[in-house]
Parts: sequence; structure tokens; C-alpha cells
Amino acid sequence: MHKSETQDGVDVYWSFRSPYSYLAAKRLRAMAAERDIPIRPRPVYPLAVREPGFFKQVRPQWVPYLINDVVRLADYLGRPIGMLDPDPIVMDLATGEVDANQPHIGRLTRLGVLAAEEGDARGWAFLDAVSTCIWSGQPWTRDGVMAEAVAAEGFDLAAMDVQQAEDQPRLEAVIRDNETEQAKHHWGVPLMVYRGEAFFGQDRLDLLEWRLDQA
Repeated sequence: MHKSETQDGVDVYWSFRSPYSYLAAKRLRAMAAERDIPIRPRPVYPLAVREPGFFKQVRPQWVPYLINDVVRLADYLGRPIGMLDPDPIVMDLATGEVDANQPHIGRLTRLGVLAAEEGDARGWAFLDAVSTCIWSGQPWTRDGVMAEAVAAEGFDLAAMDVQQAEDQPRLEAVIRDNETEQAKHHWGVPLMVYRGEAFFGQDRLDLLEWRLDQA
């Protein structure tokens, strides 16, 4: 049994490559700080990694609409948004072809798991800082950029990088467990699950809060 099934709270399946995960992160972080139940971050790999052929099947209107919607939503929420520099996933957006070599997303996801293991608040602080760094268009792979962003939240990125490399098999097992639990409800992110009820997408946070208020 997944350990979160034994306690009350919300499990949030979340990806560094999802703009909607990024746009939900700050509100989820606030919920974790304000609510008297756990709001647990559960980092997973993006769909492009979990199902490499998925984006080859989408209609041609999908990517342009996604871009427009994300920019519009960021403006609505007052969140910074910019061109990815670089994309956490190496893929051809025109063809949906995902490169076999993925130098970034494994490291990011393992780091997210490490931060979440320090507690929900720490996990959300890390996810918020890193996703803001990535999705606001900062050159996040350049020396010092991401390290400075997470240092502002009290994290030592160099030490975390050593730990995620040394602890890679265990962290990958945690990610697989998160993905197994996610798949019981939905394939997308962000996905919030409360008492077995799934809420998919950042636009379902109001419904989630309504449900929590009912409880």
C-alpha cells in the first residue's frame, strides 16, 4: 500500500516540464502552509518520458493552443512566463519526437523527490523556486542560476546534486511508485488526489479547496 493511503491529506502528482504544474505550484505551496492537512508533492516524469509516442498523436492545433493558453493564464495569475532556456525535455515540438538522450529531467525530478522528503513545505519551496526559474525563461542550466534560486529557499544545490547521484536507484523507485499511484486516477499533471477523488489540472484547485472545506 502506498504510504499516503494510510493517512489523510492530498497527494499532488507534479512535473517540472508541465507549465500548468508551474502555474499551480505557488497556490499549492500556500495551501500546504495554510491547511491543517498534508498537501504532499509527488514528483513524476512528464508524459513525454512516460509515454514517448504520445505527442506524435496530438492534432496540429494542440501545441499552438497550449502556448497561447499558458501565456494567457500566466498573465491572468500574474506569474512570469518566458521561452524555455532550455526545455527540460529534449524533443522536436513539430514532430513530437522525443530524444533518447535526456540530460535534464531525471536530475530535476530526483532533486524534487529529495526536497519533498524534507517535508511538504520544503518540497513546495523547491518545486516553486525551480519551476519559476525554468518557466520564467531564465537560463536555468547556466552555472549558478538554479543554485541561486534554490539557495533563496535555504537549499544547497551542490549537496543535493551529490545526493541525488549517489541515491539514484532509490529515488527512481520513488518516482516509479508515484507514477503507479498517479496512473490509478489520471495520466496528466498537476493531479491532486484527496480520499481517492482526483482533481486534474490547475483549474480544479477551486474545486479541491471546496471539497477540503466540506471535510
